[in-house]
Amino acid sequence: MNVEQLKEQLDNNKESLLLVDIRSENEVAQGIIKDSIYIPMHLIPLKLSELPKNKKIVLYCRSGVRSYHTCKFLIQEGFDNTVNLQGGIISWARTGYEVSPFSRETD
Repeated sequence: MNVEQLKEQLDNNKESLLLVDIRSENEVAQGIIKDSIYIPMHLIPLKLSELPKNKKIVLYCRSGVRSYHTCKFLIQEGFDNTVNLQGGIISWARTGYEVSPFSRETD
């Protein structure tokens, strides 16, 4: 999924997807995409039971590489409606979309 597609979905029907930031804590301290939840990549295997199988899960990282591999892992684990944000938060910010401050209440 590219950033324009994500923005459109967030604007029109954000309840239909779960946006997950998988970057490190140092990275998320620089900001997140609004309405994201934060689950560090290394904790994804431990949090599988907390992820919904009835929603589209959109994963993102800094550039899209880690989230791509995490998507492949989730698909292997039976999460068929999982997609990667191409270009990650870098692409999101370069397009001019809002990056929100991260706080513990956000995750």
